[in-house]
Amino acid sequence: MAESTLVYSTEVGRIKVQKEPVQRPKGDGVVRIQKQTSGRKGAGVSVITGLDLADDELKKLAAELKKRCGCGGSVKDGNIEIQGEKRDLIKQLLEQKGFKVKLAGG
Repeated sequence: MAESTLVYSTEVGRIKVQKEPVQRPKGDGVVRIQKQTSGRKGAGVSVITGLDLADDELKKLAAELKKRCGCGGSVKDGNIEIQGEKRDLIKQLLEQKGFKVKLAGG
């Protein structure tokens, strides 16, 4: 018989298994911005990696960058994705905030 974590009780119901938060590796202090088009049907996005920020701070920064660039984007796996070719503008905005930024090939 297969093991199951499904437990019934007259008071609680199903017991949910707690997931541990995913730990991202620490960066080297350099924020990298690269253009990616693979798997996106030719539409390019600017991917920002190397930000050592908490998830809520990352989302706030992504929202600000999307607003300043006038386009959409998202936060995935600790990286910020901004739609379109906006690497130069993003670099300028991040340097104003005190980040050390490099434009990566792509």
